[in-house]
Amino acid sequence: MNKEYTLADFGAIGDGQFDNSEVFKRAFESLQKGGLLRIGPGEYLSGPIHITATNLVVEFETGATIRFIADENLYRPFYSRWEGVNCYCMHPCLLINESDGLIFRGKGIIDGSGPWWWTTAQQKRNTQNGPVSAIETELAKLNPGYERQSGGGGGRQSQFLRPSLLQIRESNNVKIEGLTIQNSPFWTVHPLYSTNIILKDLSVMNPPDAPNTDGIDVDSCSFVTIKNCLIDVGDDGIALKSGSGKDGVAVNRKTSDILVEGCTVRHAHGGAVIGSETAAGIHDVVVRSCFFDGTDRGIRIKTRRGRGGHISDLHFQDIRMDNNLCPLTVNMYYRCGSLDAEDFSLARKPVTPTTPHIEHVTIEGCTSTGIRSSTAFIVGLPESPIRDLVISGCTFTMANEHLEPVSESEMYEGLPTPEGRGIRLRNVSLTTQDVMVQGVAEAYVIEEDVVLSRE
Repeated sequence: MNKEYTLADFGAIGDGQFDNSEVFKRAFESLQKGGLLRIGPGEYLSGPIHITATNLVVEFETGATIRFIADENLYRPFYSRWEGVNCYCMHPCLLINESDGLIFRGKGIIDGSGPWWWTTAQQKRNTQNGPVSAIETELAKLNPGYERQSGGGGGRQSQFLRPSLLQIRESNNVKIEGLTIQNSPFWTVHPLYSTNIILKDLSVMNPPDAPNTDGIDVDSCSFVTIKNCLIDVGDDGIALKSGSGKDGVAVNRKTSDILVEGCTVRHAHGGAVIGSETAAGIHDVVVRSCFFDGTDRGIRIKTRRGRGGHISDLHFQDIRMDNNLCPLTVNMYYRCGSLDAEDFSLARKPVTPTTPHIEHVTIEGCTSTGIRSSTAFIVGLPESPIRDLVISGCTFTMANEHLEPVSESEMYEGLPTPEGRGIRLRNVSLTTQDVMVQGVAEAYVIEEDVVLSRE
């Protein structure tokens, strides 16, 4: 018979003041081989939690909150992946590591005490060029050559490698259901190198100005279902990734067989996002019946020279989008985190192992209203054009007021600014059928370098 415990059995005090770090350690060590742990109402303060277990169920009762202490020195160096590169970084707040058969469920809250982390990250971004604090200096010594590694803009050069809130690493058969996961120091829910993951009925919440607080980042994982989740965060909403540059190519663990269904994303930089860490490839993805409400971009594919990877067989269906800067972007000139200006050259470059490729992408039955910047931004590389992109049965409608510059459509570098607010096409092979663009005064297709088929 499986063991059943309450957190109180291990001496937990849920008063928001007592440090329950050792309580959680005892509890999860006792349940390594399976069982049920009930977390009753209360606010349980803790440092980082590390779980390695099989056949474990953690049940959050209504009113149960785990809140993590905002002290960088508690989150000791841990070897994982940070913005696409394997390296030492701060230990995740809640880590499920090398586990099989875990269920976390209930109406409880996992809170990362984000405000200190966000304020500190913003200050360092504006003033700090290298490691300063003790933990940053320690990480820098563990990560030789970090100065030459690109990132996504989160802070690699300072080595302030903030912890994700919930990371699922090298694990199988994990289900997270019903929880509210909020105030993350960095990425919020981060499945990494894992298979058979279900994320269902989650609320993932961070303020819209909280830096790098992606909602869900599926990173080099296969067979993942994300269903009926509400994401309201300060960076990309639901993102699929597979490593960055030479490190990601060497690791060579793709992301594939992903279903995203029935989700709502608000305020994020993108609704359903591919990249920008794409090195090992991202394949066989279905995103359907979602609502992207007020996100900067809706459907967003982003990569660049040096990121690498083959992106293919993506299917976006029945997506509703409202009040976006740009509802559809496929951007191979993504600017964030690059250390080489040649990444953004308009000239044809040699194809290398870190040249990205995008093909076989279908967008159908989607509607977008209240567009504020432009209808679509679709830009490939001269040496690696976007191939076999199909847009069918879609309607795009510009807003009547509060329009923003066309240059705000995407975060790009090196491209000329287009004149119009229509569908921008450069280095792409595109087929369109039954596509309507409303409220654009000029020609709605802006062809810079394109092979175009209309039916």
